[in-house]
Amino acid sequence: MDFMSALDIGASGLSAERANINIISMNLANAKTTRTPEGGPYRRKSVIFAEADVDKPFSALMQDALGRETKGVRVLGVATDQRPLKRVLEPGHPDANAEGYVFYPDINVVEEMTNLMTATRTYEAGVATLNTVKSMYSRALTLGA
Repeated sequence: MDFMSALDIGASGLSAERANINIISMNLANAKTTRTPEGGPYRRKSVIFAEADVDKPFSALMQDALGRETKGVRVLGVATDQRPLKRVLEPGHPDANAEGYVFYPDINVVEEMTNLMTATRTYEAGVATLNTVKSMYSRALTLGA
């Protein structure tokens, strides 16, 4: 794997994890949202990852000739969770139904914080990897001088 491929793979991972962190943060911020512009309570969301090509067409042909294939990661989409909503009796709430129940998103703050910590650590690992690649490239340049 060459220097630029390593950077492309690392950058794709950082971009995907940044999107994941944004979605998790959105879930945490809307944990008690009972009314959205679309109508009804907020629905938990999650990121769907997929592999992505990082090579340019010519480079991909060369990689195939060498018998190795490198892939990065990309965000395939954002899925809306279909968990049932929490039903809480709050007759004085402005969004309460005729029976006095309010529907809240089924967002577990502990689960979301765990996901956030995992995504943050993954992002940090990606940054460390890119720093290592950069350091190796820098060292290679000094060897050639």
